[in-house]
Amino acid sequence: GTSQADCAVLVVAAGVGGFEAGISKNGQTREHALLAYTLGVKQMICAVNKMDTAEYSQSRFDEIVKEVSNYIKKIGYNPKAVPFVPVSGWHGDNMVEASTNMGWYKGWSISRKDGDASGTTLIHALDAIIPPQRPTDSPLRLPLQDV
Repeated sequence: GTSQADCAVLVVAAGVGGFEAGISKNGQTREHALLAYTLGVKQMICAVNKMDTAEYSQSRFDEIVKEVSNYIKKIGYNPKAVPFVPVSGWHGDNMVEASTNMGWYKGWSISRKDGDASGTTLIHALDAIIPPQRPTDSPLRLPLQDV
């Protein structure tokens, strides 16, 4: 599960009410971000989904980036190393190809100690994940669950 993931993709709803519920004190956005960090997931991508329901608003995207950045910084992630991508899964905006519906969006850019990266889409962010070094010269380890 999550403890073996190389990267977390935090999907945040952009719609009015959806984001507020997720980022509230007991919201799932907070819970999932904290869980990922606690389980040792070092890299994160934040996909701000349902931008179509937010009428592709730049101000709404900026508000969400600010709120989520503040929270993930508190739990231990570096917001400068987290790409924030506004997407609409329903319409395919900024998933694989850059969307014409968000002309204001010029792409994401991250800086991290392993090297900087930039792009415009979610697939670019996924391609920018740095695979962790695996101890291939050590004995095989398998996680056991529900024994």
